[in-house]
Amino acid sequence: MASYLGLEKNISYYTIPTALFLALLPRVYSGIAGPGKKFFDPNNPRFFAQSLEKADIDKRLRDRLQRAESAGANAFETLGVYAAAVTAGNAAGLPADTLNTLSLGYLATRVLYTWIYIWGQENRKLIPLRTIVWGINMALTMATFVLAGHRGN
Repeated sequence: MASYLGLEKNISYYTIPTALFLALLPRVYSGIAGPGKKFFDPNNPRFFAQSLEKADIDKRLRDRLQRAESAGANAFETLGVYAAAVTAGNAAGLPADTLNTLSLGYLATRVLYTWIYIWGQENRKLIPLRTIVWGINMALTMATFVLAGHRGN
């Protein structure tokens, strides 16, 4: 299966720009191309969340757009740690299959986390799942550091 997907080669560095792209998607949905675009000021993007507070839109959509902003912020908050972990794993010479598994796991959990954060929380039963997925996401990142540290010793 790995050879069919081309995963016998190390693709972990390629997942860093992919993670950046995934971090940008909530903003694209909420403000640039999505339902909040008429409230988005590209000259002052940091005030988008504040402009939503004053926007004449239904509460459900407002909450969803604000959660999209939060999901994007969270993605950027974890991106640096993730990029450092991938770099550490590569510098330590971790096997390609290990790096690929951890990196693709990170991306998969970011996608799931973002979906839960923006849309899934409308079902109150899914709210705890967001924290669990975030924990798995960070565990994959920390595992990369730990394995790199063990490899380096």
